[in-house]
Amino acid sequence: MPFIPHTGQEITQMLDTIGADSIDDLFDEIPEHLRAAVMEAIPQGMNEMEVSRLMHQRAGLNTRALCFLGAGSYQHHIPAAVWEITTRGEFYSAYTPYQAEASQGTLQLTYEYQSMMTALTAMDVSNASMYDGASSLAEAILMSVRANRKSKSRKILIPTTVNPVYRQTAHTIVNGQQIELLDVPYDETTGTVKLEQIKQQCEGDITALVLQQPNFFGCLEAVDEITDWAHENNILVIAVINPLAAAILKPPGEWGAEEHGGADIACGDGQPLGAPMSAGGPYYGLLCCKQAYVRQMPGRIVGRTVDLDGKEGFVLTLQAREQHIRRSKATSNICTNQGLVVTASTIHMAIMGATGLENTAAACLANNNKLVECLTAIDGVEKSFDAAHFHETVLRLKKPAAEVLKGLIQKGILGGYDLSLDYPELGNALLVCTTEMRSQDDINAYVEAMKEVMTRSDSDLGLVQDTVLC
Repeated sequence: MPFIPHTGQEITQMLDTIGADSIDDLFDEIPEHLRAAVMEAIPQGMNEMEVSRLMHQRAGLNTRALCFLGAGSYQHHIPAAVWEITTRGEFYSAYTPYQAEASQGTLQLTYEYQSMMTALTAMDVSNASMYDGASSLAEAILMSVRANRKSKSRKILIPTTVNPVYRQTAHTIVNGQQIELLDVPYDETTGTVKLEQIKQQCEGDITALVLQQPNFFGCLEAVDEITDWAHENNILVIAVINPLAAAILKPPGEWGAEEHGGADIACGDGQPLGAPMSAGGPYYGLLCCKQAYVRQMPGRIVGRTVDLDGKEGFVLTLQAREQHIRRSKATSNICTNQGLVVTASTIHMAIMGATGLENTAAACLANNNKLVECLTAIDGVEKSFDAAHFHETVLRLKKPAAEVLKGLIQKGILGGYDLSLDYPELGNALLVCTTEMRSQDDINAYVEAMKEVMTRSDSDLGLVQDTVLC
Protein backbone atom coordinates (compact mmCIF):
# COMPACT_ATOMS: atom_id res chain seq x y z
CA MET A 1 0.00 0.00 0.00
CA PRO A 2 1.47 3.41 -0.92
CA PHE A 3 2.18 5.76 1.95
CA ILE A 4 -0.16 8.78 1.85
CA PRO A 5 0.84 11.53 4.33
CA HIS A 6 -1.68 13.73 6.07
CA THR A 7 -2.65 16.91 4.28
CA GLY A 8 -2.06 20.29 5.86
CA GLN A 9 -5.78 20.66 6.47
CA GLU A 10 -5.95 17.31 8.27
CA ILE A 11 -3.00 18.24 10.47
CA THR A 12 -4.62 21.54 11.38
CA GLN A 13 -7.90 19.82 12.25
CA MET A 14 -6.15 17.31 14.52
CA LEU A 15 -4.15 20.03 16.29
CA ASP A 16 -7.30 22.10 16.80
CA THR A 17 -9.06 19.09 18.30
CA ILE A 18 -6.38 18.58 20.97
CA GLY A 19 -5.78 22.30 21.47
CA ALA A 20 -2.22 22.51 20.17
CA ASP A 21 -0.87 25.28 17.95
CA SER A 22 1.77 23.19 16.16
CA ILE A 23 3.32 19.73 16.01
CA ASP A 24 6.33 21.07 17.93
CA ASP A 25 4.00 21.73 20.89
CA LEU A 26 3.54 17.97 21.20
CA PHE A 27 7.21 17.62 22.11
CA ASP A 28 7.67 20.66 24.33
CA GLU A 29 8.68 18.49 27.30
CA ILE A 30 11.94 17.61 25.52
CA PRO A 31 14.70 20.10 26.55
CA GLU A 32 16.05 22.21 23.72
CA HIS A 33 19.62 20.95 24.15
CA LEU A 34 18.49 17.36 23.54
CA ARG A 35 16.76 18.08 20.26
CA ALA A 36 18.48 17.23 16.98
CA ALA A 37 19.58 20.19 14.91
CA VAL A 38 18.45 20.66 11.34
CA MET A 39 20.06 17.89 9.28
CA GLU A 40 21.45 20.03 6.49
CA ALA A 41 23.49 17.18 5.02
CA ILE A 42 20.34 15.14 4.32
CA PRO A 43 19.25 15.81 0.73
CA GLN A 44 15.73 16.87 -0.18
CA GLY A 45 13.19 14.25 -1.16
CA MET A 46 13.03 12.91 -4.70
CA ASN A 47 10.15 12.02 -6.96
CA GLU A 48 9.66 8.49 -8.30
CA MET A 49 11.61 9.09 -11.50
CA GLU A 50 14.58 10.58 -9.65
CA VAL A 51 14.64 7.74 -7.13
CA SER A 52 14.55 5.18 -9.94
CA ARG A 53 17.46 6.88 -11.68
CA LEU A 54 19.48 7.00 -8.45
CA MET A 55 18.89 3.32 -7.69
CA HIS A 56 19.95 2.31 -11.20
CA GLN A 57 23.13 4.34 -10.76
CA ARG A 58 23.84 2.64 -7.44
CA ALA A 59 23.15 -0.78 -8.93
CA GLY A 60 25.66 0.03 -11.66
CA LEU A 61 28.37 0.25 -9.00
CA ASN A 62 28.07 -3.47 -8.39
CA THR A 63 31.02 -5.40 -9.70
CA ARG A 64 30.94 -8.62 -11.67
CA ALA A 65 34.38 -9.48 -10.36
CA LEU A 66 35.18 -13.00 -9.19
CA CYS A 67 34.53 -13.00 -5.46
CA PHE A 68 37.04 -14.47 -3.02
CA LEU A 69 35.77 -12.25 -0.22
CA GLY A 70 34.20 -13.70 2.91
CA ALA A 71 34.69 -12.30 6.43
CA GLY A 72 31.11 -13.05 7.47
CA SER A 73 29.21 -12.87 4.17
CA TYR A 74 29.57 -15.63 1.60
CA GLN A 75 28.71 -16.14 -2.05
CA HIS A 76 26.95 -19.49 -2.31
CA HIS A 77 24.79 -21.04 -5.01
CA ILE A 78 21.09 -20.52 -4.33
CA PRO A 79 18.71 -22.80 -6.28
CA ALA A 80 16.35 -20.77 -8.48
CA ALA A 81 13.30 -22.24 -6.76
CA VAL A 82 14.27 -20.67 -3.41
CA TRP A 83 13.39 -17.08 -4.18
CA GLU A 84 10.70 -17.97 -6.71
CA ILE A 85 8.76 -19.51 -3.83
CA THR A 86 9.87 -16.98 -1.22
CA THR A 87 8.57 -14.04 -3.24
CA ARG A 88 5.09 -15.49 -3.69
CA GLY A 89 2.57 -13.05 -2.30
CA GLU A 90 1.57 -15.37 0.52
CA PHE A 91 5.11 -15.20 1.94
CA TYR A 92 6.34 -11.90 0.55
CA SER A 93 3.71 -9.68 2.12
CA ALA A 94 3.08 -11.55 5.37
CA TYR A 95 4.31 -9.86 8.54
CA THR A 96 5.05 -11.44 11.92
CA PRO A 97 1.95 -13.56 12.66
CA TYR A 98 0.29 -12.00 15.67
CA GLN A 99 -3.03 -13.61 14.70
CA ALA A 100 -2.14 -17.29 14.59
CA GLU A 101 -5.47 -18.45 13.21
CA ALA A 102 -4.94 -16.30 10.08
CA SER A 103 -1.30 -17.22 9.51
CA GLN A 104 -1.07 -21.01 9.55
CA GLY A 105 1.14 -21.18 6.47
CA THR A 106 3.68 -18.71 7.83
CA LEU A 107 3.60 -20.35 11.25
CA GLN A 108 4.14 -23.81 9.81
CA LEU A 109 7.09 -22.63 7.74
CA THR A 110 8.64 -21.00 10.82
CA TYR A 111 8.09 -24.22 12.77
CA GLU A 112 9.89 -26.16 10.02
CA TYR A 113 12.74 -23.64 10.14
CA GLN A 114 13.09 -24.15 13.88
CA SER A 115 13.08 -27.93 13.44
CA MET A 116 15.76 -27.78 10.75
CA MET A 117 17.92 -25.41 12.78
CA THR A 118 17.82 -27.58 15.89
CA ALA A 119 18.75 -30.60 13.77
CA LEU A 120 21.65 -28.69 12.20
CA THR A 121 23.01 -27.40 15.50
CA ALA A 122 22.04 -30.40 17.70
CA MET A 123 20.44 -27.94 20.13
CA ASP A 124 17.09 -28.38 21.88
CA VAL A 125 15.29 -25.20 20.90
CA SER A 126 15.45 -22.55 18.16
CA ASN A 127 13.60 -19.26 18.05
CA ALA A 128 12.08 -17.81 14.90
CA SER A 129 15.27 -15.78 14.17
CA MET A 130 16.87 -12.47 15.08
CA TYR A 131 17.94 -9.44 13.08
CA ASP A 132 21.47 -10.60 12.13
CA GLY A 133 24.42 -12.57 13.44
CA ALA A 134 26.01 -9.69 15.33
CA SER A 135 22.91 -8.69 17.28
CA SER A 136 22.18 -12.39 17.82
CA LEU A 137 25.49 -12.69 19.68
CA ALA A 138 24.62 -9.65 21.80
CA GLU A 139 21.26 -11.19 22.68
CA ALA A 140 22.97 -14.50 23.50
CA ILE A 141 25.25 -12.65 25.94
CA LEU A 142 22.30 -10.95 27.62
CA MET A 143 20.57 -14.31 27.75
CA SER A 144 23.59 -15.97 29.40
CA VAL A 145 23.64 -13.38 32.17
CA ARG A 146 20.00 -14.13 32.97
CA ALA A 147 20.44 -17.88 32.65
CA ASN A 148 23.62 -18.46 34.69
CA ARG A 149 22.21 -18.25 38.21
CA LYS A 150 25.54 -19.44 39.67
CA SER A 151 27.37 -16.34 38.41
CA LYS A 152 27.01 -12.77 39.62
CA SER A 153 29.96 -11.13 37.87
CA ARG A 154 28.34 -10.31 34.48
CA LYS A 155 31.77 -10.94 32.94
CA ILE A 156 31.99 -12.55 29.49
CA LEU A 157 35.16 -13.99 27.95
CA ILE A 158 35.29 -13.27 24.22
CA PRO A 159 38.31 -14.30 22.14
CA THR A 160 39.64 -11.83 19.58
CA THR A 161 39.18 -14.59 17.00
CA VAL A 162 35.45 -13.79 17.09
CA ASN A 163 34.27 -11.66 14.15
CA PRO A 164 35.31 -8.06 15.03
CA VAL A 165 31.97 -6.67 13.82
CA TYR A 166 30.17 -9.07 16.16
CA ARG A 167 32.39 -8.00 19.06
CA GLN A 168 31.80 -4.31 18.36
CA THR A 169 28.05 -4.78 18.08
CA ALA A 170 27.90 -6.85 21.25
CA HIS A 171 29.86 -4.20 23.14
CA THR A 172 27.51 -1.46 21.92
CA ILE A 173 24.41 -3.37 23.06
CA VAL A 174 25.56 -4.84 26.40
CA ASN A 175 28.02 -2.26 27.70
CA GLY A 176 25.26 -0.02 29.00
CA GLN A 177 23.86 -2.93 30.99
CA GLN A 178 26.94 -3.31 33.20
CA ILE A 179 28.17 -6.37 31.33
CA GLU A 180 31.94 -6.60 30.88
CA LEU A 181 33.44 -8.20 27.78
CA LEU A 182 36.96 -9.50 28.44
CA ASP A 183 39.16 -10.04 25.37
CA VAL A 184 41.13 -13.27 25.11
CA PRO A 185 44.16 -13.08 22.73
CA TYR A 186 44.83 -15.74 20.11
CA ASP A 187 47.90 -17.89 19.59
CA GLU A 188 50.15 -16.36 16.91
CA THR A 189 51.09 -19.74 15.49
CA THR A 190 47.69 -21.38 15.12
CA GLY A 191 45.35 -18.40 14.87
CA THR A 192 43.16 -20.00 17.55
CA VAL A 193 42.58 -19.35 21.23
CA LYS A 194 44.35 -21.70 23.62
CA LEU A 195 42.87 -22.92 26.89
CA GLU A 196 45.90 -21.56 28.75
CA GLN A 197 45.16 -18.08 27.37
CA ILE A 198 41.54 -18.36 28.48
CA LYS A 199 42.60 -19.38 31.98
CA GLN A 200 44.87 -16.34 32.23
CA GLN A 201 41.84 -14.08 31.73
CA CYS A 202 39.66 -16.13 34.08
CA GLU A 203 40.11 -14.41 37.41
CA GLY A 204 37.24 -15.18 39.76
CA ASP A 205 33.64 -15.48 38.69
CA ILE A 206 32.96 -15.67 34.93
CA THR A 207 29.44 -15.82 33.51
CA ALA A 208 29.97 -17.07 29.96
CA LEU A 209 32.53 -17.78 27.26
CA VAL A 210 32.01 -17.01 23.58
CA LEU A 211 33.59 -19.41 21.08
CA GLN A 212 33.37 -19.04 17.28
CA GLN A 213 33.70 -22.14 15.10
CA PRO A 214 35.20 -21.70 12.54
CA ASN A 215 36.69 -18.49 13.91
CA PHE A 216 37.06 -15.25 11.95
CA PHE A 217 40.35 -16.45 10.48
CA GLY A 218 38.66 -19.61 9.23
CA CYS A 219 40.61 -21.69 11.78
CA LEU A 220 39.04 -24.44 13.87
CA GLU A 221 39.06 -23.94 17.62
CA ALA A 222 39.56 -26.74 20.17
CA VAL A 223 35.88 -26.58 21.09
CA ASP A 224 35.68 -29.87 23.00
CA GLU A 225 38.50 -29.12 25.41
CA ILE A 226 37.40 -25.54 26.01
CA THR A 227 33.72 -26.42 26.45
CA ASP A 228 34.50 -29.10 29.05
CA TRP A 229 36.70 -26.69 31.01
CA ALA A 230 34.03 -23.98 30.93
CA HIS A 231 31.31 -26.28 32.24
CA GLU A 232 33.58 -27.63 34.97
CA ASN A 233 33.90 -24.01 36.14
CA ASN A 234 30.19 -23.16 35.91
CA ILE A 235 30.72 -21.00 32.81
CA LEU A 236 28.09 -21.06 30.07
CA VAL A 237 29.35 -21.58 26.51
CA ILE A 238 28.01 -19.39 23.69
CA ALA A 239 28.77 -20.86 20.27
CA VAL A 240 29.02 -18.57 17.24
CA ILE A 241 28.68 -20.74 14.16
CA ASN A 242 28.53 -20.75 10.40
CA PRO A 243 25.43 -22.90 9.79
CA LEU A 244 26.84 -24.33 6.57
CA ALA A 245 30.03 -25.43 8.31
CA ALA A 246 27.86 -27.20 10.89
CA ALA A 247 26.95 -29.64 8.10
CA ILE A 248 30.44 -31.19 8.29
CA LEU A 249 31.82 -30.03 11.65
CA LYS A 250 30.70 -31.23 15.07
CA PRO A 251 27.57 -29.17 15.86
CA PRO A 252 27.61 -26.99 18.99
CA GLY A 253 25.11 -29.22 20.78
CA GLU A 254 27.72 -31.99 20.76
CA TRP A 255 30.78 -30.00 21.86
CA GLY A 256 32.66 -31.54 24.76
CA ALA A 257 31.77 -34.53 26.89
CA GLU A 258 28.30 -35.98 26.53
CA GLU A 259 27.43 -35.39 30.17
CA HIS A 260 27.92 -31.64 29.68
CA GLY A 261 25.45 -31.52 26.82
CA GLY A 262 27.45 -29.32 24.45
CA ALA A 263 27.27 -25.54 24.13
CA ASP A 264 24.53 -23.81 26.10
CA ILE A 265 23.58 -21.24 23.47
CA ALA A 266 24.30 -21.16 19.73
CA CYS A 267 24.04 -18.11 17.52
CA GLY A 268 25.30 -16.86 14.18
CA ASP A 269 24.18 -15.50 10.83
CA GLY A 270 21.92 -17.51 8.55
CA GLN A 271 23.17 -15.78 5.40
CA PRO A 272 25.00 -18.87 4.02
CA LEU A 273 21.63 -20.66 3.79
CA GLY A 274 19.87 -19.10 0.83
CA ALA A 275 20.50 -15.38 1.26
CA PRO A 276 22.51 -13.53 -1.42
CA MET A 277 25.36 -11.26 -0.32
CA SER A 278 23.32 -8.21 -1.39
CA ALA A 279 26.01 -5.69 -0.39
CA GLY A 280 25.49 -6.54 3.28
CA GLY A 281 21.90 -7.55 3.84
CA PRO A 282 19.23 -8.19 4.79
CA TYR A 283 20.37 -11.35 6.57
CA TYR A 284 19.06 -12.95 9.77
CA GLY A 285 20.42 -14.13 13.08
CA LEU A 286 19.94 -17.68 14.30
CA LEU A 287 19.60 -18.39 18.01
CA CYS A 288 19.32 -21.82 19.64
CA CYS A 289 19.71 -23.04 23.21
CA LYS A 290 19.29 -25.89 25.65
CA GLN A 291 15.75 -26.58 26.85
CA ALA A 292 16.69 -25.43 30.35
CA TYR A 293 17.21 -21.87 29.14
CA VAL A 294 14.25 -21.52 26.80
CA ARG A 295 12.44 -19.00 29.02
CA GLN A 296 15.43 -16.69 28.82
CA MET A 297 15.42 -16.79 25.02
CA PRO A 298 14.41 -13.57 23.25
CA GLY A 299 12.20 -13.54 20.19
CA ARG A 300 9.30 -15.80 19.37
CA ILE A 301 8.89 -19.56 19.20
CA VAL A 302 6.33 -21.40 17.09
CA GLY A 303 4.90 -24.70 18.33
CA ARG A 304 2.66 -27.43 16.97
CA THR A 305 -0.57 -28.47 18.67
CA VAL A 306 -4.10 -29.74 17.96
CA ASP A 307 -7.39 -27.87 18.15
CA LEU A 308 -10.66 -28.97 19.77
CA ASP A 309 -11.46 -31.07 16.72
CA GLY A 310 -8.11 -32.85 16.86
CA LYS A 311 -6.77 -31.02 13.79
CA GLU A 312 -3.10 -30.08 13.70
CA GLY A 313 -2.35 -26.40 14.09
CA PHE A 314 0.56 -24.04 14.72
CA VAL A 315 0.71 -21.37 17.39
CA LEU A 316 3.07 -18.93 19.06
CA THR A 317 3.95 -20.96 22.14
CA LEU A 318 6.29 -18.59 23.94
CA GLN A 319 6.12 -14.80 23.83
CA ALA A 320 7.24 -14.02 27.36
CA ARG A 321 9.70 -11.42 26.07
CA GLU A 322 7.04 -9.25 24.46
CA GLN A 323 6.57 -5.71 25.75
CA HIS A 324 2.80 -6.08 25.46
CA ILE A 325 2.97 -8.98 27.93
CA ARG A 326 5.82 -8.29 30.35
CA ARG A 327 6.88 -4.73 29.46
CA SER A 328 9.99 -3.82 31.50
CA LYS A 329 10.45 -7.44 32.55
CA ALA A 330 10.69 -8.64 28.96
CA THR A 331 13.81 -10.66 28.12
CA SER A 332 14.48 -8.41 25.12
CA ASN A 333 13.04 -5.69 22.94
CA ILE A 334 13.05 -8.06 19.95
CA CYS A 335 9.48 -7.98 18.68
CA THR A 336 9.83 -9.40 15.20
CA ASN A 337 12.14 -11.51 13.08
CA GLN A 338 13.58 -11.57 9.57
CA GLY A 339 10.65 -13.62 8.33
CA LEU A 340 11.24 -13.30 4.60
CA VAL A 341 14.91 -14.31 4.70
CA VAL A 342 14.06 -17.13 7.09
CA THR A 343 11.48 -18.28 4.55
CA ALA A 344 14.19 -18.40 1.88
CA SER A 345 16.54 -20.21 4.25
CA THR A 346 13.94 -22.84 5.13
CA ILE A 347 13.18 -23.52 1.48
CA HIS A 348 16.92 -23.61 0.73
CA MET A 349 17.54 -26.23 3.43
CA ALA A 350 14.54 -28.26 2.31
CA ILE A 351 15.79 -28.31 -1.30
CA MET A 352 19.42 -29.06 -0.41
CA GLY A 353 18.75 -31.60 2.32
CA ALA A 354 21.40 -32.82 4.73
CA THR A 355 23.46 -34.43 1.97
CA GLY A 356 23.34 -31.33 -0.21
CA LEU A 357 24.53 -29.07 2.61
CA GLU A 358 27.31 -31.51 3.48
CA ASN A 359 28.45 -31.71 -0.16
CA THR A 360 28.42 -27.93 -0.47
CA ALA A 361 30.50 -27.49 2.67
CA ALA A 362 32.96 -30.15 1.49
CA ALA A 363 33.31 -28.42 -1.90
CA CYS A 364 34.04 -25.12 -0.13
CA LEU A 365 36.81 -26.72 1.88
CA ALA A 366 38.31 -28.49 -1.15
CA ASN A 367 38.34 -25.29 -3.22
CA ASN A 368 40.00 -23.34 -0.45
CA ASN A 369 42.73 -25.96 -0.13
CA LYS A 370 43.35 -25.75 -3.90
CA LEU A 371 43.54 -21.97 -3.87
CA VAL A 372 45.83 -21.73 -0.85
CA GLU A 373 48.18 -24.39 -2.22
CA CYS A 374 48.54 -22.45 -5.47
CA LEU A 375 48.83 -19.00 -3.89
CA THR A 376 51.47 -20.02 -1.36
CA ALA A 377 53.63 -21.27 -4.22
CA ILE A 378 53.98 -17.61 -5.29
CA ASP A 379 56.99 -15.71 -3.95
CA GLY A 380 55.86 -13.32 -1.22
CA VAL A 381 52.70 -15.24 -0.26
CA GLU A 382 52.57 -17.63 2.71
CA LYS A 383 50.08 -18.98 5.23
CA SER A 384 49.92 -17.13 8.52
CA PHE A 385 48.56 -19.96 10.67
CA ASP A 386 49.01 -23.72 10.72
CA ALA A 387 45.66 -24.71 12.27
CA ALA A 388 43.00 -26.68 10.42
CA HIS A 389 40.54 -24.40 8.64
CA PHE A 390 37.21 -24.36 6.82
CA HIS A 391 36.79 -22.20 3.69
CA GLU A 392 38.80 -19.14 4.76
CA THR A 393 42.54 -18.78 5.23
CA VAL A 394 44.84 -15.98 6.33
CA LEU A 395 47.74 -15.25 3.98
CA ARG A 396 50.78 -13.10 4.75
CA LEU A 397 52.00 -10.93 1.88
CA LYS A 398 55.24 -9.10 1.23
CA LYS A 399 53.21 -6.08 0.07
CA PRO A 400 50.43 -4.14 1.82
CA ALA A 401 47.16 -6.02 1.47
CA ALA A 402 45.30 -2.87 0.43
CA GLU A 403 47.63 -2.35 -2.52
CA VAL A 404 47.41 -5.98 -3.55
CA LEU A 405 43.61 -5.84 -3.45
CA LYS A 406 43.65 -2.74 -5.67
CA GLY A 407 45.77 -4.57 -8.18
CA LEU A 408 43.50 -7.61 -8.10
CA ILE A 409 40.32 -5.61 -8.67
CA GLN A 410 41.94 -4.17 -11.78
CA LYS A 411 42.11 -7.78 -12.95
CA GLY A 412 38.43 -8.35 -12.12
CA ILE A 413 38.97 -10.17 -8.82
CA LEU A 414 37.74 -9.38 -5.33
CA GLY A 415 40.77 -10.87 -3.64
CA GLY A 416 39.72 -11.01 0.00
CA TYR A 417 39.56 -8.98 3.19
CA ASP A 418 42.36 -6.71 4.40
CA LEU A 419 42.97 -7.86 7.98
CA SER A 420 45.13 -4.83 8.83
CA LEU A 421 41.84 -2.99 9.38
CA ASP A 422 41.09 -5.06 12.50
CA TYR A 423 44.32 -6.97 13.24
CA PRO A 424 47.24 -4.60 12.56
CA GLU A 425 49.56 -6.94 14.45
CA LEU A 426 49.28 -9.42 11.56
CA GLY A 427 51.01 -7.01 9.20
CA ASN A 428 50.28 -7.44 5.50
CA ALA A 429 47.61 -10.09 5.99
CA LEU A 430 44.78 -11.07 3.68
CA LEU A 431 41.76 -13.25 4.49
CA VAL A 432 40.77 -15.24 1.39
CA CYS A 433 37.56 -17.24 1.02
CA THR A 434 36.58 -19.92 -1.48
CA THR A 435 33.06 -21.32 -1.71
CA GLU A 436 31.59 -23.98 -3.98
CA MET A 437 30.90 -21.22 -6.54
CA ARG A 438 34.54 -20.98 -7.56
CA SER A 439 35.56 -23.25 -10.41
CA GLN A 440 39.07 -24.39 -11.25
CA ASP A 441 39.18 -21.69 -13.93
CA ASP A 442 38.27 -19.08 -11.32
CA ILE A 443 41.04 -20.30 -9.04
CA ASN A 444 43.54 -20.27 -11.90
CA ALA A 445 42.51 -16.71 -12.78
CA TYR A 446 43.09 -15.58 -9.19
CA VAL A 447 46.50 -17.25 -9.05
CA GLU A 448 47.66 -15.68 -12.32
CA ALA A 449 46.42 -12.27 -11.21
CA MET A 450 48.20 -12.61 -7.87
CA LYS A 451 51.44 -13.55 -9.61
CA GLU A 452 51.25 -10.43 -11.72
CA VAL A 453 50.32 -8.13 -8.84
CA MET A 454 53.06 -9.47 -6.58
CA THR A 455 55.71 -8.85 -9.24
CA ARG A 456 54.57 -5.30 -10.06
CA SER A 457 56.24 -2.28 -8.58
CA ASP A 458 54.11 -0.26 -6.18
CA SER A 459 53.84 2.62 -8.63
CA ASP A 460 52.39 0.30 -11.28
CA LEU A 461 49.40 -0.66 -9.16
CA GLY A 462 47.75 2.73 -9.67
CA LEU A 463 44.55 3.90 -8.10
CA VAL A 464 41.20 2.19 -8.50
CA GLN A 465 37.80 2.78 -7.07
CA ASP A 466 37.93 1.77 -3.40
CA THR A 467 34.29 0.74 -2.98
CA VAL A 468 32.86 -2.27 -4.78
CA LEU A 469 29.74 -4.20 -3.92
CA CYS A 470 29.02 -7.89 -4.21
